[in-house]
Amino acid sequence: MATLFGSGIKRREDPRLITGSGTFTDDIKLPGLTFAAMVRSPYAHATIRKIDTAAAAQAPGVIAVITGKDIAGKVGPVPCAFNVPNCDLKLPPHPALATNKVRYVGDAVAMIVATSRAAARDAVDLVDVDYDPLPATVDPEKAVQPGTAQLHDEVPGNVAFTWHVAGGDADQAFAQAAVKVSLRIVQQRLLPTAMEPRSAVASYNKATGQLTLWATSQNPHIHRFLTSVTLGLPEHKIRVISPDVGGGFGSKIPGYADEFLVAYAAMTLGRSVKWTEDRSENYTVTTHGRDHVEYVEMCGTGDGTITGLRTKIHAGLGAYASTAAPGVPTILHGLMYSGAYTIPNVKGTVIGAYTNTTPVDAYRGAGRPEATYLIERLVDCYARRIGMDPALVRRKNLIPADKMPYTVATGITYDSGDYHAALDKAMELIDYRGFRERQEKARKDGHYLGIGVSSYTEICGLGPSQVAGQIGFGGGLYESAIVRVYPTGMVRAYIGTRPHGQGEETTFAQIVADEFGVPIENVEIVAGDTESTPQGWGTYGSRTTAVGGAALKNAAVKVKEKAKKLAAHLLEANEADLEWHDGKFQVKGSPAQAKAFGELALMANVAWNMPAGMEPGLEASAFFDPTNFVFPYGTHIATVDVDLETGEVTVLRYVCVDDCGPHINPMIVEGQVHGGVIQGVGEALQEIAVYSDDGQLMTGTMMDYAVPKASQMPTIESHFTYTPTPVNPLGVKGIGEAGTIGSVPCIVNAVVDALAPLGITHIDKPLTPARVWAAIQQAKGGAR
Repeated sequence: MATLFGSGIKRREDPRLITGSGTFTDDIKLPGLTFAAMVRSPYAHATIRKIDTAAAAQAPGVIAVITGKDIAGKVGPVPCAFNVPNCDLKLPPHPALATNKVRYVGDAVAMIVATSRAAARDAVDLVDVDYDPLPATVDPEKAVQPGTAQLHDEVPGNVAFTWHVAGGDADQAFAQAAVKVSLRIVQQRLLPTAMEPRSAVASYNKATGQLTLWATSQNPHIHRFLTSVTLGLPEHKIRVISPDVGGGFGSKIPGYADEFLVAYAAMTLGRSVKWTEDRSENYTVTTHGRDHVEYVEMCGTGDGTITGLRTKIHAGLGAYASTAAPGVPTILHGLMYSGAYTIPNVKGTVIGAYTNTTPVDAYRGAGRPEATYLIERLVDCYARRIGMDPALVRRKNLIPADKMPYTVATGITYDSGDYHAALDKAMELIDYRGFRERQEKARKDGHYLGIGVSSYTEICGLGPSQVAGQIGFGGGLYESAIVRVYPTGMVRAYIGTRPHGQGEETTFAQIVADEFGVPIENVEIVAGDTESTPQGWGTYGSRTTAVGGAALKNAAVKVKEKAKKLAAHLLEANEADLEWHDGKFQVKGSPAQAKAFGELALMANVAWNMPAGMEPGLEASAFFDPTNFVFPYGTHIATVDVDLETGEVTVLRYVCVDDCGPHINPMIVEGQVHGGVIQGVGEALQEIAVYSDDGQLMTGTMMDYAVPKASQMPTIESHFTYTPTPVNPLGVKGIGEAGTIGSVPCIVNAVVDALAPLGITHIDKPLTPARVWAAIQQAKGGAR
């Protein structure tokens, strides 16, 4: 039976999910269930003159029509939980239902509760709202310019914050540099597009005062806390259940007004209430990602030594600051400005801007992809400026393995890594030198081939809690676990994190099964219910295994240590004379004298023969608060063919070498990389959320927003190096976001490399055929 750490067994959660046997939030059915629908603003910016709900209230099946006036003093503003310090952060109130003004298309002004979903949606059309449209602003750079439409009276000039990061002396480095390159980069807005839209179901027991909320959440314990803050209900009276979750990519981290409103309605009406968004509503209301306009520059010597980097970033937050929004373009972005390199001088300014658009929050990678992209684009520009191959510039500037742990200019300390090994392996796998030769020949034949390199590292495994407090995160970043062994030797582990596609139902069972020497079928992982699981801070920032898995490992070790003491007692031996072998403790030199784990489980639970002072039972809890973040890394290389007549980009090969430490389950690790790369290639070549000047989302359906398809993706040749981290007992680093971080600049660099003979140095993503063709035509026109 394959149970050990490192086994590529199939995911245990997949059979129920692929056979339609999973239980998602919208599957929840309760007695007397009612249905909610939101009345949402069709305007991006408008004053509300009047809301007439009379017709809707009289419609068949309607139970209640709730407006902002009805919830005044009962439902608080939607909270932001990442109050980044020292940046003059301004957090205007975010009303659950707008009363005086709407600030983006989709801003809710009323909620209908009815006996059926159809009745609720029909009644939405009967609510008559008199709007007085106002000018809108949708661009994060233009939003902070004088004379632009003002969103919030409390936020002059729409500037949410101005955050600075610096290390070394970047200004002096640029003043003395022989070579300088600069770019204006637009990191386009993206739609997370999780397979399952958001949903919430609430039930309230008036007799006990207990609220139960089922929600599509990546962090049910945080949702419980936010619900308590918003509704004023004691936290111990709130149970949040996050059942099967159909993907999140960051969009199910935040606490949304919809969930709080459903809970309020259940408490007020005495009926259970369900709300589920459709895809168009998901695109309009659920948080978006990225949305930067960046002015970036790099300097260095003529022989390829990078000496400095400077940035000025305009980061769009949307109409309000979502739960983690202020931390994404600051802490998770600006602290990574050194990338994988020994850049000694860094200086950055990030200006957060409120715009009349859907709020922006974490999206797979959350700040790290944006940082890696600007660095890797600049490295390529710098390399071409000095006439040096981009791969060689990277090799010259990568942090050496013998310098680890390494403190970069922004002040964070990288834990471990051999960045050169990843680069060299990737270059060998893709035959870098051979491709350069073939590329030169192809150009002579009129074919434009390109090769792009991206070397990255990322900050993840989010913690420690002390650092969380210093950077303004409104909670801890430890994790906890409880491991309970039943008399029959079956094991149940309760975890505080909430996996939702990452495979921890399998990998966490492997950790426990490996520790106890039992079949993986004997281990069950329990997650997602705040009533039964210990406090946890969620699944995001590639932290579940690096932090939550470490807590689970420590709890399992505690159980095993107790079992060893019990075995020594039963065998009448000293603990020091026992060894663990094949699922049992045995006396060294006398393997026949042994107690199997199952025997010890039974004795611990019946407690017939226990050592003096030992409590019955075989279970333990553990908390793990890391001493540092973890920093996975790697190199991705892609080759492309660009059709000059159509602008179409064909990815010929995609090779990635990633390092996340040892693999608990190699198949799951590879799957996580593949998923990340696909999202990154989509961002590089086709995905973009587009707003009109008056704030209408022009890409509000899948007919308009180009989600990548399997048929469009290259074969992903995934390889690894293995460098453990000293930060946690498993030695593991996160891997869920690595593919997205490494892939985007890799693809764009390859396309620009292909078009370099035309003098093209940059094209803003996504590199659609139309954009590439336009750049080619402009270059040809310039040449004439």
